[in-house]
Amino acid sequence: MSAVEASGKSLLDADALSRTLSRIAHEIIEANPDLGEVALVGIQTRGVPLAQRLARLIEERAGEAPELGAVDITFYRDDVRVRGGEAPLHAQPLVRATQLDFPLEGRTVILVDDVLYTGRTIRAAIEALFDYGRPARVQLAVLVDRGHRELPIRPDYVGKNLPTARDERIQVQLVEVDEVDNVLLVSSPEEETR
Repeated sequence: MSAVEASGKSLLDADALSRTLSRIAHEIIEANPDLGEVALVGIQTRGVPLAQRLARLIEERAGEAPELGAVDITFYRDDVRVRGGEAPLHAQPLVRATQLDFPLEGRTVILVDDVLYTGRTIRAAIEALFDYGRPARVQLAVLVDRGHRELPIRPDYVGKNLPTARDERIQVQLVEVDEVDNVLLVSSPEEETR
């Protein structure tokens, strides 16, 4: 664990995170009576295990699992610059897999992400999604909404509203990626756009 992580204030521990996801799963079930037409699509990286957990919770409670997918938004971001044939000016992003093994047409696609901040990640995810098909509707589920929106994007399902200052950030740690479940508030002199 880095010094920044160690100095962060824990906002949600493993039990609170589990309860929060359980509530989101219930809200998804209530809002979508035909779960056979629902797909959960996690935004790489931490949105993917969150979508997987939500799919398991929905199946446990409703007896029907929604389709499950993943979307990588790397090349849809408005802050990524890739230079053809020349040395990059900045560190190049890590590209992960997009997996959408089902048709999007006619479905309710619920994008799942860990933290909603400016809305730019979600805009990029919607753009990426529409390159694969045209869902009937798109909803958004986020574990944490930290405020500071720059685009008119509002989540349909929110685990926790955790207002932050611009020099703070929310760090979500998940067992599948970080070997621990925790949501931390950390000071961050460098602003990270999400």
